[in-house]
Amino acid sequence: MEKFIFGLAVGMAGGALIVANNCKLLKLVRKNQEEFMKKAEQYVDEKLDALEKAGEKALSKSE
Repeated sequence: MEKFIFGLAVGMAGGALIVANNCKLLKLVRKNQEEFMKKAEQYVDEKLDALEKAGEKALSKSE
């Protein structure tokens, strides 16, 4: 019976560590995804602005 209780306690402690690490990992992944999406949005916005400026310059040259 003592071995069972000891095994159960060790299993619970190990499981708690795995869950804690997974929660930290999950938070880290979400944070990195948010940062990546912000950078991607900024990149797309910069490219769109550059295209708009290039279009305006082309229109002003043709007039």
